[in-house]
Amino acid sequence: MTAILQTDASYAYVILRLGLAITFFAHGAQHVFGWYDGRGFKGTIDNWRKKHGIPVAFGLLGMFIEMGGALAMISGLFVRPAAFGFTAFITIAMLRSHWGNGFFLNQGPGKEAGIEFCFVLIIMSLTLLIGGAGALSLDGVLSR
Repeated sequence: MTAILQTDASYAYVILRLGLAITFFAHGAQHVFGWYDGRGFKGTIDNWRKKHGIPVAFGLLGMFIEMGGALAMISGLFVRPAAFGFTAFITIAMLRSHWGNGFFLNQGPGKEAGIEFCFVLIIMSLTLLIGGAGALSLDGVLSR
């Protein structure tokens, strides 16, 4: 358990954690609550199932990873497991939805987004998976 919680006191990880928390919370809120012009819970589950072949149980897990992971990042508690979840979630999204659209996010009018943004989120998540929560984290407090 100590290996999961251990981290150094770097403030760089705090900035990274909060950036991921805001991003995944906002995106998750679209999926779960329909905020920010999102589909909402039922619409998202239906879309993932029909368009991408994601079973309902995995869709529910994905929503939990987005929202629960955002809370983990904000509090700095269980950041490594949350970062692992983010990495898995966004890798699946990249492969299922963005891979065939090239690299760049902005492909031009009428074209779907490429993998660029997903790639950056994966790199950010992997950084926290390796480095831990950093300063101002419950992980840091509990691992002392």
